[in-house]
Amino acid sequence: MAGWLTVSAGQRAGTEGRGCSPIPTPQSTGGQGAAIPNWSALTAFQAETGYNAQLGTLGGLVTGGGGKVAAVGPGAALAGADKSGNIANYAPTLGALGDLSPYNLIVFEAADLANAWMRQPPDEHGVPIPLPAALRQAAVAQADQQIGALIGKLPPNTTILLAGVSDVTPNAHLHVAVAAGPSASGQPFQHGSLTATSTRQDALVTITDLTATAIQVLGLPSTREVVGRPWQSVGAAPASPADTVTDLADADLASQVLREVRGPFFTVLVTLQLLFYAWAALALRRRSRNRFRASEATATAGQNHASSVTPSASAENNLNHRDQPPSSAGEADPHRRPPSSASEKDVDHQERASVGVDAGQERQGLQPSSVVALASASKLLKSVQIVAVVSGAIPVATFLAQLVPWWTLPVPMVSVIVTIVGIAGLITAAAFAGPWRAHVLGPLTVVAAVTSLALIIDVMTGSKLQVNAVTGYEPVTGGRFYGFSNIAFAVYATGTILGLAGVGQWLLGRGVSRVVVVVLCAVYGAFAVFADGWPSWGADFGGVPAFVVGLAVFLILLSGKRVSILSLLLVSLVGTALVGALSVSDWLRPEAERTHLGNFVQQIIDGQAWTVIGRKFGAMIGVTVGNWSLTLLSLVALAFLYLVLARPSRWGASALGQAYDLAPMLRAGLFGALTCAFIGFLMNDSGIAIPAMALTVAVPLTLAACVRALQLATPKEPAPRSEPAGPTRAEV
Repeated sequence: MAGWLTVSAGQRAGTEGRGCSPIPTPQSTGGQGAAIPNWSALTAFQAETGYNAQLGTLGGLVTGGGGKVAAVGPGAALAGADKSGNIANYAPTLGALGDLSPYNLIVFEAADLANAWMRQPPDEHGVPIPLPAALRQAAVAQADQQIGALIGKLPPNTTILLAGVSDVTPNAHLHVAVAAGPSASGQPFQHGSLTATSTRQDALVTITDLTATAIQVLGLPSTREVVGRPWQSVGAAPASPADTVTDLADADLASQVLREVRGPFFTVLVTLQLLFYAWAALALRRRSRNRFRASEATATAGQNHASSVTPSASAENNLNHRDQPPSSAGEADPHRRPPSSASEKDVDHQERASVGVDAGQERQGLQPSSVVALASASKLLKSVQIVAVVSGAIPVATFLAQLVPWWTLPVPMVSVIVTIVGIAGLITAAAFAGPWRAHVLGPLTVVAAVTSLALIIDVMTGSKLQVNAVTGYEPVTGGRFYGFSNIAFAVYATGTILGLAGVGQWLLGRGVSRVVVVVLCAVYGAFAVFADGWPSWGADFGGVPAFVVGLAVFLILLSGKRVSILSLLLVSLVGTALVGALSVSDWLRPEAERTHLGNFVQQIIDGQAWTVIGRKFGAMIGVTVGNWSLTLLSLVALAFLYLVLARPSRWGASALGQAYDLAPMLRAGLFGALTCAFIGFLMNDSGIAIPAMALTVAVPLTLAACVRALQLATPKEPAPRSEPAGPTRAEV
């Protein structure tokens, strides 16, 4: 019933209660006229759904334009009724309708398959059990015969639009959509796939597009109540009908498998993330404890010497300045070692330094047990760093996994996890493949750059990676099919800002002027924001202001200035103005070509904006409150960041503080990314999903940087113990 009401309104419509409500039988009003029972209640309910569908839009437009509408079957009567719930010509069967030539619009219901399913016994949830194969084939054959009989009675050059509008299985599926005959341009629909600007995906259209197509073919003026877009022919047809069926069945299979694995996938993701944070916290604790014990052992050994050796330069001094930028724009840091690629010998020296094994400590008599403990801790930290980089690469890997048809493999849940982890492993291998692995922000920069570039290229080429991705669009129930989804935006914006932080740190380390670095980062950042909001690419309304503010926070900190409340307010106004300008530019395009950005401008003009805002705010609250696993993941990630990485301890500076010392731009990138995630949380209907996915990128990559900073830090030698007053002997 909801499907037929959606065809009637051209907007998502529904009924009270759960499940599929039975279709009422039209009541005769004399002659061939009929009225839909309880129409006023159906109309009133639409105001409560948040979509405010206007039932009777299709039938009202045809009759209002002087045309005649006929309906065959109860469901067809729902779709063809006018806004008062009446239809002038109704027949329960095709034979009872008579001559079809007088009618401008004929709505026909081939309900054999749906009726056969509804006659099945219900399961424990009250839903009919699936149809046996034999009964299904018989019902399909009956429906095919009825459609053939209708086509045989239609006048020549009649446009035929065929679409499945109801489910006939316990789980929702994609349904058939076929167009034949003249299109709105007068030319026949071409043999190939159908698409619409509402989806921008080949072989994918929506029910609301069916209404828009009928209106356009009939030459009627479009109305804003209809949110769909007309069907269009696109692409070359497969070699045979069998190939077409195979391709469409594969698309439906992908959607079905996605619906099955998405919930368990997020459960696995959240569980593994929580376990990883616990393991990493214990590893950092063990490392700190072992370093403290090693320092005590070194101090004890030093007290047994009559004199101490003062080194001219420690390995720590050389390494701590490896990633330091110049102290000011254009001014060289006299303590910074000239940048050079780290050779294997350099890396080996750094690893030795990270576990405190150097000649100075050996001379001081560091006990072998302490050396072993520190070496063990170093290996553990290396494992933490690798797993952290893999974890940070998982979000973008969920999109890149669409390059592999994992849904066709025998065990889909295992297949999608193996595919995603495998791709994340390849990205991690690249992160550790070159000399950049020795730098604090090296692996972070590689993963973040891959994340930003992969997603920006995807939206520029049609958002193919986001359809049927576990973190992307699900076609059966999706409201959008192109551009940046909210989760994709969170991953993309976080990767972009962190990637710019890594590139900025590298450029500063090379002696590039800070002003030049800020300008270069601002140029790419502006393009990234443009790609996010441009209607033909990202088409992201709520993400643009969040992205602008987060990027501005990063650039301000990158320039060496402080972020003030006034600057945040000014940047917020700029972000709002930018998304407003993009929306208005989209609204100025022809109505059939607008995205939801331009539609929102029209909704403001029509006074419907508060309805949309209220629906999205309710969805944001519902997702945040209802999705406890993502809420828990966000809280734990923040707690790990601030209580484990940023918290100083009695063993020395915090790991995050040491990373900031070696790579100050990490602070700018992290603050910018977190600001973007927080504002995105407030402005989008996905709620907690945005900060959860942003933190899934940011926190593991920050941990990887912190681990590298700890590896580059050597235990400081204790000061010599004061000797009693009296003659002393100095030795060199």
